[in-house]
Order: sequence, then C-alpha cells, then structure tokens
Amino acid sequence: MTEITQTIQFEKMHGLGNDFVVIDARDRPDGLSAALIAAIADRHQGVGFDQLAVISKGTHDAHLVFYNSDGSTSAACGNATRCIARKLFDESGQAELTLTTERGVLHAREAGNGLVSVNMGHPQLDWQDIPLARDVDTLELPIDGAPTATGMGNPHCTFFVDDAEAVDLESLGALYEHDPLFPERTNVQFAALVGPDHLRMRVWERGVGTTLASGSSSCATAVAAARRGLTGRKVRIDLDGGTLHINWAEDGVWMTGATMLVFKGEFSVQFLESTK
Repeated sequence: MTEITQTIQFEKMHGLGNDFVVIDARDRPDGLSAALIAAIADRHQGVGFDQLAVISKGTHDAHLVFYNSDGSTSAACGNATRCIARKLFDESGQAELTLTTERGVLHAREAGNGLVSVNMGHPQLDWQDIPLARDVDTLELPIDGAPTATGMGNPHCTFFVDDAEAVDLESLGALYEHDPLFPERTNVQFAALVGPDHLRMRVWERGVGTTLASGSSSCATAVAAARRGLTGRKVRIDLDGGTLHINWAEDGVWMTGATMLVFKGEFSVQFLESTK
C-alpha cells in the first residue's frame, strides 16, 4: 500500500449557510476516494459540508465537480458555483468567467457589492429531461399537494404552501426525495408567496437533507412560480440562510447572492492515511 506523504489543501466556503469544502486540483490530482469524501463530510471527525467541490482545469476558465455529503455526485450546485467564481474572480482580477460542469457551460459575473451572479442555464421542463419515471404534467404532478417538477441539471420538486415555516421538512423532505416518480431522487422545496415576486422557501436536498440554502433549488422554485402565474420571472427568495435573487431571463436562469470564505486548511497525512 502506497504511503501518503502529502497533505491536501482545501477551503471552507458557504453561500447563505449552504456550506462547501472546495479542493483546488488544477495543479495536482484531487486524491479523493469514496472513503475520504465520507470522512471529510463527517461534521464531528472531519470538516462537514453540504457539497464538496473540486476545481480542475478545463476547456474554459475551470471545470467543477460536485459531491453530496452522502458521496453521490450532483451535476449542478449553484451556491458552490458562486463561491468558486468568487475565489477565481479574486485571484484573476476578471469580472466574468466561463465554467464547465456536468450541467454544461455556466457563465459567472461580478454583480457589485461583493455579490456574484451565475447563469445556471435553461430549466428542463420536459418529463424525460428532469427526469421523471413517466409522462406526466410537470406543472402539477400527481402527488399530494400537486407540486411542480423542474430540472436544473438536477431534479426538483416544488410545493407551494400557505406557510413554509409550518412544514415538517425533515419527514416530508425525506419522503418526497424518494418518491418513485423521481428515478434519480429529487430535491424538495416548500415555498410560500409573501409578496409580489417574493417567496419564502425551505429546502430538503437529495443526498444531504435539510440545508440553509440551495441555489439550484431557488432557480427551480422561481421557474415553477413563474410557470404557475404566482410571480413574474424576477423573484426574491428568502431561505433559512439568507436571500437570493433569481432572474429567469432569455439566456437562462441567473442567480445572484453573497458568498463567504470561512477558512483555509489542509488535511493532515494522519487523517488521509486513516481513510485508506
């Protein structure tokens, strides 16, 4: 068995409390295994994260890969993309970036006052693209509460309710994540209209659980609300961790919000050896 002699550097970041471990592998292999990802995800014996994001070299400014805390991968992670865009803005001095993910090519730009905007691409509205298990009306699914299904590179199921605070998120989120209509599981949102073009939303993220915020979930909810005539295409969404502004524009769904670098660190050789 090969002895580990090098540490792995990382950054801990969050977007409105949606937290990430970011590993920059542009100049070296990421060194990740399933066991190491699980160990890092442990909030007691590791670092803890909603998603782990790996930056590598790509055909554009950078390529991003995302892992959920249960080790599964996610094609899209909007808040992590914004956080990484902030890191790359700061180190390059650029005001615009082009990033690639499994979701496709994403564009990011400085939005002023420390905010970052990312275009998460066009929503997927056809049942096969989300994907769903069968051909149904994606605007009102045949599930109690008639939620709306939306794809943002990952599947979403959005319930519109009178009071998002009153929802038992833990039990209902876990239930609907595994609904057989979603063959790849789904993110689950509960959103309430609190004013013109203003929603309050809470999120259950597949492979993670309850999260303080979710960028792709916010985009999906804004699209669903506009499709149902509840809002226009520019929406403010208040999450447990803060506020995102979503604009479903002609060129895709733009998401704007704050980011935070919490600390930088490195995984010790001892820690890395323990996960072999």
